[in-house]
Amino acid sequence: MATMVHVIVGARPNQMKAAPLLKALRSSPDFHPVLVDTGQHYDHEMAGIFMEQFSMGKPDICLEVGSASHGVQTARILERYEAILIEHRPGAVIVIGDVNSTVACTLAAAKLGIFTVHLEAGLRSFDRGMPEELNRMVTDVLVDLLWTPSPDGDDHLRAMGVPEERIDRVGNIMIDTLVSMLPSVEAKEHWRTYGVPEHGYAVVTLHRPSNVDQPEVLSGILDLLLDQAQSLPMVWPLHPRTRARIEALGRLDEVEAATGLHLTPPLGYLEFMSCVASSRCVITDSGGIQEETTWLGVPCLTLRPNTERPITLTEGTNVLTTPSSLREDLKRALEGPTRHDVSIDLWDGGTAERCVTSLRKHLR
Repeated sequence: MATMVHVIVGARPNQMKAAPLLKALRSSPDFHPVLVDTGQHYDHEMAGIFMEQFSMGKPDICLEVGSASHGVQTARILERYEAILIEHRPGAVIVIGDVNSTVACTLAAAKLGIFTVHLEAGLRSFDRGMPEELNRMVTDVLVDLLWTPSPDGDDHLRAMGVPEERIDRVGNIMIDTLVSMLPSVEAKEHWRTYGVPEHGYAVVTLHRPSNVDQPEVLSGILDLLLDQAQSLPMVWPLHPRTRARIEALGRLDEVEAATGLHLTPPLGYLEFMSCVASSRCVITDSGGIQEETTWLGVPCLTLRPNTERPITLTEGTNVLTTPSSLREDLKRALEGPTRHDVSIDLWDGGTAERCVTSLRKHLR
């Protein structure tokens, strides 16, 4: 009899990681995967379009928690998911990444003694000011099996005292999605929509509180982007949070009218990755984009003092920057190669199959 396995998603990054895993689980006679959507990202732009493009199908269970503060949202997910687990107990629960859904569903499953797995385990920024860091730390303490993407993840878990037999390095699941969808990404050519030249524009994504919640910091970043966009066109899919902060500054009309700066609503995966793949460079504060640009060889400037993905710095195309150093770091990136040749172990499109093999072994 196939083992019921809950696969938890809640935010956009979860979905691009869950899609290849769901496909691999559905192909195995040993497992019956159930897709659980907490509704942490609850609108079509932020989440629905990803499920459509990844052909994930509709979620089997929807918790519909919606937006709220960290505490309220985590509590809602914990309460609602616990009720699901009590009524329909699965053989295993797989949580992904570092969002509130990750830690809340881990707590619910662990308290009920259900075998729980963390996909993308062991990542650390060592910045407890980031909610995601706290989610990672709590999740990695509670789960039974930890799937890591890179050697640094293994090292962090060993330093916590996690037994070796509970750590499986499976590789980077996001690259599975990119490998499988690359032909569609390249065929999309969505960047042409904005009239920008191939390899002659930057992609911008910003949403972290440290960059957008402090008016003086956000205003300084806007000044720099507006200036640089005069010579380097920029495509900027605006996160709702960032849009609201720019509007609160009274600068939304100015930014929307700026020459060379192309603001868009949040994009689907194919549209966004089409823009990234043909860009000259990316300016971001996101986590996953650091990995995607590394695999694609695209120069990436990450507006953060730290990263939970250090392998993108040591073996990839990523550079940490600050609002005060961004201008000079961007100049250096533009003076360097358009593309870099990067190859990282187990970032090969085969992570989902390794996850299924690992799960089969540990549930035996």
